[in-house]
Amino acid sequence: MGTKSNGSLDLLSVFLTGIPGLEAQHGWLSIPFFTMYIVAIVGNSLIMAAVQVDPALREPMYLFLSMLAVTEVSVSVSTLPTVMGILWFGACQIDFDGCLAQMFFIHTFSCMESGVLLAMSHDRFVAIYNPLRYTAILTLPHIISMSLVISLKSVTLTAPLPILLRQLPYCHTDILSHSYCLHSDLIQLPCADTKLNSILGLAIVLATFGLDSLFIVVSYMLILYTVLGIASGEGRRKALNTCVSHICAVLVYYVPMIGVSVMHRAAKHASPVVHTLMSSIYLFVPPLLNLIIYSVKTKPIRQGIATLFSCKRELL
Repeated sequence: MGTKSNGSLDLLSVFLTGIPGLEAQHGWLSIPFFTMYIVAIVGNSLIMAAVQVDPALREPMYLFLSMLAVTEVSVSVSTLPTVMGILWFGACQIDFDGCLAQMFFIHTFSCMESGVLLAMSHDRFVAIYNPLRYTAILTLPHIISMSLVISLKSVTLTAPLPILLRQLPYCHTDILSHSYCLHSDLIQLPCADTKLNSILGLAIVLATFGLDSLFIVVSYMLILYTVLGIASGEGRRKALNTCVSHICAVLVYYVPMIGVSVMHRAAKHASPVVHTLMSSIYLFVPPLLNLIIYSVKTKPIRQGIATLFSCKRELL
């Protein structure tokens, strides 16, 4: 670290934390973590490739699912280097600018994932409310525009976070409480007032996860109202069945997030291992479970992946 003239320190690097109290078992713990990473990255990549290759999967629902898979892979790739570096090599030190970059990508892709889940709820509403004009409303240009808006919104909201943190002076504390860099961790390090950073962080949470979850709830209220207007019981059942996978994906994403927030506020004195595991579940489990949910529940996706492998065999 270099010293500034005001007595504070210019932070050149920070130290990440593995799983507290289980450092001796990091080698063994790396096996399930690496397995989860491989399954999540390869599995979601297969979904993206299947949607690209199989013409039967060019419907709006599957294009949105492909967008979700992109965000899942991106979040996993953002955390993989530091998590596996700690578990395999004990490499806890990370360059401060690298830490800021990782924080930016984690939060940006998390915001994108929330936005995609909202877009998918809109997709389900249109499919049930106006099925005859479903593909006419959700055209490819419309879907591309939605993806660009989600991406631009996420980048615009999270870009100020590393810029503001880079301007602050830092003291002697340079240890983070996770094996990856998060904004909530980094704002604990400066020895200057971080009120602006905290307000901005809260505003981002409300503008993304808060509003997205609210609109998702509204979408499903409208879906339920529409379904109740369907005359036949079989029709109601089929309409709701098309929403099951998305509802599971929403729960898989938001329940761990709420759990982490509750733990940080209501269980501050719980074991550090508990906090670490809860944070790990929030980042690692959704990419894995969403893959399982959509692969098991959605037959066209399974057929698309099978088609993808059959095409590769023909090429060989």
